[in-house]
Amino acid sequence: MDDRETIEGQESLIPLDEVGKKVAKVKRKRNRPDLANFGQEYVEPGDNSAYLRHALVSWDLPPIDISDPKQVEGRIREYFTYCAENDRKPNIKGLGNWLGVGRDTVHAWMRGEFRKDTHQEIIKKAYDVIEEMWWDYGQNGKVNPAAWIFIGKNAYGMKDTQDVVVTPNQPLGEQRSADEIAEQYAFLPEE
Repeated sequence: MDDRETIEGQESLIPLDEVGKKVAKVKRKRNRPDLANFGQEYVEPGDNSAYLRHALVSWDLPPIDISDPKQVEGRIREYFTYCAENDRKPNIKGLGNWLGVGRDTVHAWMRGEFRKDTHQEIIKKAYDVIEEMWWDYGQNGKVNPAAWIFIGKNAYGMKDTQDVVVTPNQPLGEQRSADEIAEQYAFLPEE
């Protein structure tokens, strides 16, 4: 059959692309041309498929015994090696995927909530490597400053702080007793 289909109840043939235009919701045109590609400003053709291919590598990894710190450390090293060989930024979520656990589990190990004696030091080292890389990216202008600040605050405990020093200030001068003030404003005797 060609690109024409019959619509039930109608005798005439309508091209499928016309049917699609009638059925599909027309994308609303933005009033602001600067937002036409919002969310896709930095995406180059092929980026999405490359990122997906990288993420799917962890899907096919054989599971490890996550209670064995040697296997955990080995898998972390494999992850960093993969990132280096494929020019990819490592991250905590990717690390968790390679280990076969969620990022919350990675965070819990890092905080020592469980497996403290066996996993905490290994995960801290991995965190430190990733954090150092984020510092380098930020300091060398390799990531958007807003993204760098967001990651720093939410993943690495950085904070915006402002020190306020309060100094006592007496706009009316030194504090004096009531007698001293009365004496200053007392009427002078007439001569």
